[in-house]
Amino acid sequence: MHDDKYSILRRYFGYDSFRQGQEKLIDAILAGRDCLGIMPTGGGKSLCYQVPALLLDGLTIVVTPLISLMNDQVAALRENGVAAACISSALSSAEYAETLRGLGEGRYKLLYIAPERLETASFKNTLARLDVPLIAVDEAHCVSQWGPDFRPSYLKIGPAIAAMRCRPTVAAFTATATDIVRGDIIDMLGLRDPMQLVTGFDRPNLYFEVRSPANKNQELLQLLAERRDRSGIVYCGTRATVDKVCELLRRRGFNAVRYHAGLSDDERAGAQEAFQYDKADIMVATNAFGMGIDKSNVGYVIHYNMPKSIDAYYQEAGRAGRDGSDADCILLYSSSDAALAMHLLNNSENGPSEADLDRLSYMRGYCSTAVCLRGYILGYFGQEHPERCGNCGNCNGDNKMLDITIAAQQAMSCIQRIKKRLGYNVGRKTVVDTLLGASTPKVLEHGLTELSTFGLMSHLDAAQVNAVLDALLDNGLAQMNEYRAIVLTQKAAGVLYHGERVQMLRRVYAERSQRRRRAAAKPVFRPSARSGVDGVDSAALFERLRRVRAEIAREAAVPAYVVFSNSTLQEMAELVPVTWDELLSVPGVGEKKAERYGRQFLEEIARFIRL
Repeated sequence: MHDDKYSILRRYFGYDSFRQGQEKLIDAILAGRDCLGIMPTGGGKSLCYQVPALLLDGLTIVVTPLISLMNDQVAALRENGVAAACISSALSSAEYAETLRGLGEGRYKLLYIAPERLETASFKNTLARLDVPLIAVDEAHCVSQWGPDFRPSYLKIGPAIAAMRCRPTVAAFTATATDIVRGDIIDMLGLRDPMQLVTGFDRPNLYFEVRSPANKNQELLQLLAERRDRSGIVYCGTRATVDKVCELLRRRGFNAVRYHAGLSDDERAGAQEAFQYDKADIMVATNAFGMGIDKSNVGYVIHYNMPKSIDAYYQEAGRAGRDGSDADCILLYSSSDAALAMHLLNNSENGPSEADLDRLSYMRGYCSTAVCLRGYILGYFGQEHPERCGNCGNCNGDNKMLDITIAAQQAMSCIQRIKKRLGYNVGRKTVVDTLLGASTPKVLEHGLTELSTFGLMSHLDAAQVNAVLDALLDNGLAQMNEYRAIVLTQKAAGVLYHGERVQMLRRVYAERSQRRRRAAAKPVFRPSARSGVDGVDSAALFERLRRVRAEIAREAAVPAYVVFSNSTLQEMAELVPVTWDELLSVPGVGEKKAERYGRQFLEEIARFIRL
């Protein structure tokens, strides 16, 4: 009996049916047609090329951006019984020689490489001797300068494919891509009349929230304390911030590691491994970490600083909840984040383009909008969406838009008068002190106590005055210059002299935070719509199965999620299989993994039932 796509799916991956879009892409690839698949993280992109690879004669090459991702994918495939390998700089000379020998003997069905590998003469010579029916390009948005993770080496993929003796079918995949990025992917990879399929960008299991705390460190510590039983990522805008935040977390007893381009290769590799293998709970990192990360049990992503674009934010936030479990995506925002993002753009190689500024504007809009946060993101990518999602901070909170026109006029008048008196602008702290009527050394030195705006907002506290200045920045009425001074823009005249109004979003998340805290304190188990087996505590069984998985992972020297994902363990805890056939009916349990690990899980379930 010949294998077909359904038997491959069942035997190697443990599923009885395909997810949305997978089958169409697989059929197109098997028919020899180029493809472009835009599917959300966790939507099953890898199966779209792994299933065809097992049905096609010859070797499928997968181009992917990170060595760590290659290793994880290869380890997961081998656990499933699939012959896979990778070629990377991490291989020893003996391992490299053995992999080449295996390629020559036709032992592998999938080979993972970085894009740079296609440029080497030795690999081109190897490639010329192989039968390659399919090349899959993962994280394909990296080919476009408009994407959040542009990687120049991706530009060489198209020419390398065009130069092959027999051009293979090419399939490109990514989680997020605007129309411009999609066009770049098609043009730069040289896709020929590709079948394009967009299954949507929505990740319903992700909870989105923006917070504007008076003290980011305190807020971060509180959020992490509520999530001590979960694995998560904290993204920071700069290397220095990564170092400070990681040190803070370690001092407070959190098991955190750090990752950024300024660290040694050994430290980065060690941090990545510790996080992947659940030896460290928290990864504190710049955007250098995570592209294509295959860790499925990330329970939250917290942004300590605002990214430069919605594209980048959604890529990074989307690293949470890859296995379909509930996960939190929380952004800690302050107006200084926008100034930092602008500073990074100004200091980039070519300076900010108009498109860069537009993307930054959209990102700032996300941080200050009162509309549904999920809808805001989906709208950016051109996807229709309901007005409310019911699973974000803005939909669930009691946020209000306040008219602060008078306060905004007072603050702008103060900025004007300081500039007129001194001949230059000052930092926001001096503006705040002047408005509060605080006779600080700098205020006294500059004679700002003589201004009519001195003490004009003394009935407020410093946090409230800072919130007004944040609103000026968010509404484009002021900006921070290169000296970190606050400067009025041309738009300010409309509010000062022409009757235009100013609104500020007031976020109320204290009550919601308590609900989230109670939810986070519960076991990681997330029951599905099924009620489970009568008389069996599925949540308790899930925890027992997690311990079995952890022990197996230690012995096999693989990350725990490579054995079985959290979602598969949840299904197992609800279905409570006691026979071999029942185990094979659990989604995510394929024949090869059942042969390897099934006995331990069935024995643990039997022990649990007898208790």
